[in-house]
Amino acid sequence: MDLILLQKVTNLGVLGDKVSVKPGYGRNYLVPQGKAVPATAANLAEFEAKRADYEAKAKSIHDEASSRAAKFEDASVTVYANASTEGKLFGSVSPRDIAEAFTKTGKPLEKSEVLLADGPLRNVGEYDVLLKLHADVEVTVKVVVQAEA
Repeated sequence: MDLILLQKVTNLGVLGDKVSVKPGYGRNYLVPQGKAVPATAANLAEFEAKRADYEAKAKSIHDEASSRAAKFEDASVTVYANASTEGKLFGSVSPRDIAEAFTKTGKPLEKSEVLLADGPLRNVGEYDVLLKLHADVEVTVKVVVQAEA
């Protein structure tokens, strides 16, 4: 399936690229999310006519993500979880828990923006967690997992 990208997509391409993807990925994710349109002659002509608008929109989204990243610089949050005396959690701390903790502190965050490379956190301690706010904007924050009293 051939598509024209309307914004940068990680590991795929940038605005205006004509890419070939599997039909399910294009039909079920890229097109409904507004990240791409089918590469027909009509859509190609329409894209070229509105290219400046798409570039301005992409720049504003990137600038907004950069300003959000500035708010998360040197940020930390404490998450409380039920733990054993040895420091092992009964359960785990997931991206949803981290996103909710930051949202409670006044820094809105979606769970899809939290990347845990090694999976959920299962022990008490301090962790560096990567936040991916945009395809080009990443910031590292500190998450402290403590046992509940």
